[in-house]
Amino acid sequence: MVNSYDTFHSVLTGLFQDIMSIEEKAIITEEFKDITNNDMHILEAIGLSSPQSMSAVAKKLSITVGTLTTAINSLVKKGYVHRVRSEEDRRVVLISLTAKGEHACRHHESFHREMINATLKGLSREETKVLVQALTNLKDFFNSYR
Repeated sequence: MVNSYDTFHSVLTGLFQDIMSIEEKAIITEEFKDITNNDMHILEAIGLSSPQSMSAVAKKLSITVGTLTTAINSLVKKGYVHRVRSEEDRRVVLISLTAKGEHACRHHESFHREMINATLKGLSREETKVLVQALTNLKDFFNSYR
């Protein structure tokens, strides 16, 4: 009989291997074939609210502003992102989503919503609470490596 450590190890490593490839197949559709899964995550980090600075988005993604700049240049050319200088401080570059970018972001959010609903399906309130705590612990573990 497989113990719970082995089962958890198998499930967790399988999830890590599958999430990115399955997510890419689900969200990079014919409509969004001109961007990558990483681009979708950049759009998600920019978000649907007010414009954000390049440095704030880079920090969210744990990448350098230089790396983000390369991706943003491509997303601006493709019509997903607006880029403007701040009126208060001309050194600050603000980025926001275009209507096309918002549409892609909502498409991505829809996949995440379906994934979460499938994960929580059939769980009691208490089981959901335990799962959230376990995933928070895992996130804290990963954050300790940053």
